[in-house]
Amino acid sequence: MAVLSKIRQRSLLLIFVIGFCLLAFVVGDLINSGGFKQTSKYVGSINGEDISFEDFRSKVDAVEKGGQGITASQAANNVWEQEVSIALLTEQFEKLGIRVGENQILDILKQSQDIGQNPQFQNAAGQFDYQKFKEFFQANPELAPQLQQRETQAALSAKYQIYSTMLRAGLVATEAEGKLQYEMESDKVTFDYVAFPFSNIKDSEVPVSDDEIVAYMRKNEKKFKADETRELQFVVIEDKPSKEDEEEVKKNITELLSPRVVFNEATGKNDTVKGFREVTNNQEFVDANSDVKFDSTYVTKKNLPAQYAEQLYNLQTGEVFGPYIFNGYYAISKSLGKKAGASAKASHILISYAGSKAPNPAITRTKEEAKAKADDLFKQVQANPAVLESLVAGNSDDPGSAQTRGEYDMTPGQMVKPFNDFVFNSPIGKVGLVETEFGYHIIKVIDKQDAIRLATIAQRIEPSETTSDDIFRKATKFEMEASEKDFATVAKSLGLTVMPSANVKALDENFGSFTNQRQVVRWAYEKKTSEGDVKRFNVPNGNLIVKLKKVNKEGLMPISDAKPMVEPILKNEKKTEKIKAIMKGATLEEAAKAAKVAVASATDLTLQSPNLMGFGSEPRVVGTAFATAPNKVSELIEGRSGVFKLKTKSVAKAPAIKNFDTYTARLKAQSAAAAGRIVPALKEKADIEDNRLDFGF
Repeated sequence: MAVLSKIRQRSLLLIFVIGFCLLAFVVGDLINSGGFKQTSKYVGSINGEDISFEDFRSKVDAVEKGGQGITASQAANNVWEQEVSIALLTEQFEKLGIRVGENQILDILKQSQDIGQNPQFQNAAGQFDYQKFKEFFQANPELAPQLQQRETQAALSAKYQIYSTMLRAGLVATEAEGKLQYEMESDKVTFDYVAFPFSNIKDSEVPVSDDEIVAYMRKNEKKFKADETRELQFVVIEDKPSKEDEEEVKKNITELLSPRVVFNEATGKNDTVKGFREVTNNQEFVDANSDVKFDSTYVTKKNLPAQYAEQLYNLQTGEVFGPYIFNGYYAISKSLGKKAGASAKASHILISYAGSKAPNPAITRTKEEAKAKADDLFKQVQANPAVLESLVAGNSDDPGSAQTRGEYDMTPGQMVKPFNDFVFNSPIGKVGLVETEFGYHIIKVIDKQDAIRLATIAQRIEPSETTSDDIFRKATKFEMEASEKDFATVAKSLGLTVMPSANVKALDENFGSFTNQRQVVRWAYEKKTSEGDVKRFNVPNGNLIVKLKKVNKEGLMPISDAKPMVEPILKNEKKTEKIKAIMKGATLEEAAKAAKVAVASATDLTLQSPNLMGFGSEPRVVGTAFATAPNKVSELIEGRSGVFKLKTKSVAKAPAIKNFDTYTARLKAQSAAAAGRIVPALKEKADIEDNRLDFGF
């Protein structure tokens, strides 16, 4: 901000933001995926290249400050992913000998709005002038470090562009692949088949043990590899008002309705104060007694609280309704009268021009041209008002109403005066052409509604000090007892619900329905925290009591996590053996009789769309049909949804075509997209050491 301030003082000088975020647009689409306890001066390393804590911390601070609501943990994760991506890509640049020159770096810098679009560096024709750019930094040598940093980042961006081009150039599709794709989409096979669905055998008949699941996971270790996690159990004890608290607020607000006697300290006597029903200075009375200040606007019936809209809207002037509960408040409302046409809906088309207020920068039409276009559209709408909505998308320059067919709901004074006056002084259905500072508007009045003005006293229903103390004692008691006894049993004895367990990784900050809870995750990963430990945390809505249920070391994922994926596979394997023992027979008819099912037919299926009616996608079955000679019966086939046996009737080859360019081009596009997966692929092979947890991130 100091640099920015200095630049502004020097009149349109170059805006330089200290940070490393320039490369975000390069690698962003590639990544799919207090005090500090320092045990090392490095926050991590990538293939032996260390990342210093000081440098990492400064980048995290910069991202956090400029991230508009981003948490410290999110900032650290973003910076880490950037650092890893840049390090891996830089390594590739070096291996390939990719170099860039001054002109390439300059081309990247010119793409930045604060450089390429800065009038300070433009010539008389509005083009970027490199000489002016150089002269600026010669005149301001104190900004040289920022320039050097930007040039370094621009060089990386330029190298990436070369690298990306090389990758895409290497990912090609051959004519043979195009021909194969054409045949997969166009060759057709017709066959008869017998199917024995897996669902015909009960799961209880094919039990799967945990040992079998573990054995399967070990065979497919890469697929079931898991990071170290902590399994957390937790209970939430909300700091919420009791029934007694609700009744107290209701009593207090009810007392405001009628006159009451209060002690006047100035006179030393009791005074009788008017109640809400009798007072005439409603705003003063509301502001003195309500947690929500007086609102003088008129409200349409549809915008009143739905549950009480009928009662509130039909109040006579001076009549009071309540107490009623709405959004955590007890409220009483008094009608201050209704107003006809207090709310309106209008649809419009805006035709702006260069020089009108807040125009689209792409608009270059003159005011005269805008008027001519508006006149033409106005004539069309005058002739048939119903066409206005259909003309909005192709003509209106108002992005604010683009998604609502040009419509606005409004109250008096909300829109600029000419627009406002036309809408509220015209009957429903009226069409007009109105000029404002934004341009020319073709307006149609769609609807008008009456509205009511209410004086509402609303008092928040909050837990009393007594209630909060009771909740704190309950939370503390649960924390102490759950540390010594079974977590779920203690929760049940206190009438509490244990939430579903959550697995968290070392750098997570969210779990279950809770966000921004790094404090909990840090505690779970502290060396002094052991399985079975329980701790209470303050959260915005009360108390969160957490138990470290289990420490899952890096390796195979927990059986409980793998079971939903593995068990169906193993059950289907066992069901396949049972079905094969049942579906005996050399012919389809014999197999169908043995399985007590009927022979079915499939017509004109392709390898690209191998869908069997009633069974879904069965690529192995359809592939076997293509590979089986006509009138030959296949062996039993284990499909995705059952066991099949088939007899191919015919294979219709696709007609010959001159070239396969369309299919090859499609495959090329798919291959080019694979270049975007380069960073995840490099990360998978890289030696990455992440020490962020040791530094309190």
